Amino acid sequence: MRLIVARCSVDYTGRLTAHLPEALRLIMLKADGSVLVHADAGGYKPLNWMTPPTAVIEEGETIVVRKVKGDDQLEITLHEVLSDVTHTMDFDAARLSKDGVEADLQVALADAPHWCGEGFRLVRREWPTDIGPVDLMCRDEDDAWIAVEIKRIGTIEAVEQLSRYLERIRQDPAKADCRGVLAATIVKPQARVLAESRGLAWVEVDLAVLRGEREPALTLFA
Repeated sequence: MRLIVARCSVDYTGRLTAHLPEALRLIMLKADGSVLVHADAGGYKPLNWMTPPTAVIEEGETIVVRKVKGDDQLEITLHEVLSDVTHTMDFDAARLSKDGVEADLQVALADAPHWCGEGFRLVRREWPTDIGPVDLMCRDEDDAWIAVEIKRIGTIEAVEQLSRYLERIRQDPAKADCRGVLAATIVKPQARVLAESRGLAWVEVDLAVLRGEREPALTLFA
């Protein structure tokens, strides 16, 4: 990665035109072809940027970044360079470990399906349908089928997805009465309304509670 701290001006042309007047900024040129121009404000968002694939051409005090496909171009004029350093970075994206994502919730709820509903027992994870797998397929105390879709955030789109799965599952006469439950750490108000209007249940679960790290505070609405 190359990092340039310089007093520069920037001109972008493409879908529109934009101009940044001369000021002190950080320019990042990454090995993958990404180019970002940052100010010491505005949080993590760059003022200008170009995503790969790009061609970077240096001509004197000018750095021209062009899209390989398309007409987008970023022209950076360096008026005064304070620092210009290059570092070899580790390619460590695969090392990123995220906690609290859907996969973690699925594993935890598969081990304790009763958090999704009283008397639930797991039949199978990743129950296949012809439009994709349902996260958990369970049965209740009456041996009825229940499809459980798990999301970190329960949205209207999640309700629609669960509805599509149920439509396919119910084509099997033995599962014609299969019910649906949306399980998430947070279920959006609009998703709650839509789920209830379709006869679906929703439940908010806390991964820390599932892991025994915090006392339970679970509410189920049907």
